[in-house]
Amino acid sequence: MGTEYGHRQAAIYDVVYGTRNGKDWGAEAEMLATRIKTLKPGASSVLDVACGTGNHLVTMAQHFEVADGVELSAGMCEVARTKLPAADIVEADMREFDLGKRYDAITCMCYSIAYPTSVGELKTVLSRMAAHLNPGGVVIVEPWWTPETFLPGYFAASAYQDSEQAITRVSHTVKDGNTSRMTIHYTVADHTGVESFTELDVLSLFHISEYTDAFESAGLNVQYHPGPPTGRGLFVATAPN
Repeated sequence: MGTEYGHRQAAIYDVVYGTRNGKDWGAEAEMLATRIKTLKPGASSVLDVACGTGNHLVTMAQHFEVADGVELSAGMCEVARTKLPAADIVEADMREFDLGKRYDAITCMCYSIAYPTSVGELKTVLSRMAAHLNPGGVVIVEPWWTPETFLPGYFAASAYQDSEQAITRVSHTVKDGNTSRMTIHYTVADHTGVESFTELDVLSLFHISEYTDAFESAGLNVQYHPGPPTGRGLFVATAPN
């Protein structure tokens, strides 16, 4: 399913994505914590699905007694554990995870919800989230672009340099049926030499109605809020009390 980030991507992830388009993981996590506590006052635990290197969890750990993560990539898990030694960072597939405990809130950001390859898989993922929620718990999901909003042929480039390394990222995205295929080329230079590698992200282009139906199939009450934090909006759902 989708892309499993290797150790090379994990090692540069924070640098590359923390400097693109004004990304502010801390501000996003503050927003998530506020939404969660508004919908479920007294919420004390959160699970971040597809937590990556743990950037949202670092801030959410300041607001919740328990802040755990699920992540498919072993390399990303290793980085997250160094930042969050008190958290449970579990290496697992979002379609299959079973942690044996429940949380007051679950988040899934950075369009990771688009890695499922079909509506059926999307429903499975949201059912796994619902199974880990306490009564009245909150789920917040950031989607990928929809078939209506996706821009075929979109390309982008970014660069980063400090005294230890220089990194460039160049991407190009095309539409392929009901998916987008994003090819990303990285070049990393440091004192030992230059390395280049390529990543392919295949992301499903789900309709808003398909997301909504998947939430409802999982027994969750959901609303879609267009706009922030990245222009793709957020799905905010709650479990029955």
